[in-house]
Amino acid sequence: MTSAPSRGAAPRAAPKGSLSKALLHPAAKPVLFAAALLPFAHLLWGAFAGTLGANPAEALIRGTGDWTLRLLCATLAITPLRQWTGLHALARFRRMLGLFTFFYGCLHFLAYGWLDMGFVPSDIARDIAKRPFILVGFSALLLMLPLAATSFNRAVKALGARRWQWLHRLVYLIVLLGLLHFFWMRAGKNDFAEWSIYAVVVAVLLGWRLHASRRRNPVASPP
Repeated sequence: MTSAPSRGAAPRAAPKGSLSKALLHPAAKPVLFAAALLPFAHLLWGAFAGTLGANPAEALIRGTGDWTLRLLCATLAITPLRQWTGLHALARFRRMLGLFTFFYGCLHFLAYGWLDMGFVPSDIARDIAKRPFILVGFSALLLMLPLAATSFNRAVKALGARRWQWLHRLVYLIVLLGLLHFFWMRAGKNDFAEWSIYAVVVAVLLGWRLHASRRRNPVASPP
């Protein structure tokens, strides 16, 4: 004979159930889409209104770069958060976050190419080859391109699930290149406080993935 459920169980489960329903609501994706566009709108408005400070070009370049790294971390956090919270509906937002990461990465490069280099291809190419931190950032953006291009269901079917998963593991290399790009950029000013926060977040996210992978595929101990 089963015992009656405790009265405290339902109230504890209710918030999780309510949050799951909210994440599955048809309005959830439009809300996330609008929220992800807010930084772009803020920077665009600041550029026209003249509220980006004494060096608006630097503010635009740094702002778009910061949001690229933030959204990349948010994308990587989806799977751990699903496991830790049991909110499996979070998975439906991963693709959008990944595409917005690529969007802000493109804006970051366009802001650099336009505001720093005047859209002169030869000057941009020389600058990329000359400055390692720009080469690293540009490499990260190039690696994002195949992930963005194959983020749709048709691409998954065309590539096959296994090959698609292997391709999208490039995100780990991308985030490490992004961290290195940010580190070198801040090294000139000897200011690593913000970089350290991103480094800790990325270390936790990648460390969790390594731990989860080892649990799924334990290495046999030697005899």
